[in-house]
Order: sequence, then C-alpha cells, then structure tokens
Amino acid sequence: MASLDRVKVLVLGDSGVGKSSLVHLLCQNQVLGNPSWTVGCSVDVRVQDYKEGTPEEKTYYIELWDVGGSVGSASSVKSTRAVFYNSVNGIMLVHDLTNKKSSQNLYRWSLEALNKDSSPTGVIVSNGDYDREQFAENPVPLLLIGTKFDQIPENKRSEMLTRTGFLSEDFNAEEINLDCTNPRYLAAGTSNAVKLSRFFDKVRNTEFCNVIEKRYFTRDPSQVSFAFLVFVSVLQVTSTNHNIIFILMTGFTDRKRFNFKSLHYD
Repeated sequence: MASLDRVKVLVLGDSGVGKSSLVHLLCQNQVLGNPSWTVGCSVDVRVQDYKEGTPEEKTYYIELWDVGGSVGSASSVKSTRAVFYNSVNGIMLVHDLTNKKSSQNLYRWSLEALNKDSSPTGVIVSNGDYDREQFAENPVPLLLIGTKFDQIPENKRSEMLTRTGFLSEDFNAEEINLDCTNPRYLAAGTSNAVKLSRFFDKVRNTEFCNVIEKRYFTRDPSQVSFAFLVFVSVLQVTSTNHNIIFILMTGFTDRKRFNFKSLHYD
C-alpha cells in the first residue's frame, strides 16, 4: 500500500446538526463555544496514529472537510458542492438525534457525495427507497454520527437506538452517538473512541483517492482551470472562514496538481 501522509474525510449532514462542533472537538479536543453557520466548506486537521500500539504505527494527518449543509433547491448548489467531493478517503454522516428529518436526509447526502444521486437536490430519499446494492462495492469507509444524545430522554433512548441501528445497517457503517459539548463521549478507552479509531484506520487503508485523482487532476500547472479559479474567488468572497482558501490552494500546489478537468455549473 502506498504511504499516505494526509487523508481527506468529508463531514456531511444538514445545517444545524452540529458538524462544526464535532470537527472542532475532534481536532482541538475542545468544545466549540460559539458555533456559526458554515458557508461553502471549512477544513480542520487532526493528528492521528495509524494502528496505534502496533509495529505498524504511523502518525498522519486527517483533513476534516465540514461541508455547509444547506439543502437548497437549485442544481447549481449541488454542482458547487461537488468540488469538495474529490479525492475522498472517508465520509462522516452526521445527523441530529432529535430531528428525524436530518437522519432521513443522510441517504441523500451519501448518494450526492458518492456521485450516485439521480434525484434533484432537496428531495429526501427515505430508507424505503434506498437500494443497498448500489453501495455494495463502495470503497469509501463511512461512519454514522448522531449528535445531541444528551437531549434524548432516558425512556426514549431504546427506541432511538433501534432507529439508528437501521441507519447503520443501511450504510454498512458503525455508529457513534454523542454530545458535542461534552468531550467525555470521545474519551480514550470508550466504545466511541474505539469506533472512531477503527474508522480512521479504514480511512488510512483506502486507496480511493488515487482513482479520483487520475480522473480530476493534472500535473501540468499550465492547464489551470478558469472555472476553478472563479470558484476559489467566490469562496474568498462568501466564506466566513478564509483558512479554506489557503488550504485548498496550498494543498494543490504542494502536489503540483492544479486543474480540475471538469467543473460544471447549471
């Protein structure tokens, strides 16, 4: 397996489910005091040990891409978001345990990110319409994360766990339920921490990014895509987190891959 010093994990889900709080907790090991809406995409980095405690242990970086969760109705919204879905090594699907609609929408998010969404943006794909076979050969590791677990009454948690269990089965993914305002849910030695580490090990093992890079990137710096430059300019204007601009541009120049061969706006 080729050595990877850096991997990319998408963090997807509806607006307001707590993606930014989750990413901050994972990367900074601190509670995010004043969460705000994510416009476009925000990126943070986590340092992770691959197969910690074994002879194969290796430290690497995980880029967590927190994609803005606006559902939208225009196809241009999805086309713009699609630029973040390239070179993906793993996906975290985040939903609010107190909001069933956010759970249902995870089917749509997964279909969109894996480029298999034939439904218009904004259409909810329920589990009744979800065909597991289309993801039978999906090489991208998935992790299901439920937030606001503390807001579920004790007498309702069994019912909730049954519901999320079906989600986990549909996505063939382990599930973690937590409260992003309480770090103890991810404390070392907990079942959540073990599942998280196991997911990141799977992410580290995947070579999915190599397939995607051959399709979307070129090593020729003279072939810079005008559409991509325009997109970056739009991000500079609209994004409240300018770090994403720096990471996007340095990430490409470090590897001398500058050009998206196809970037479409409807």
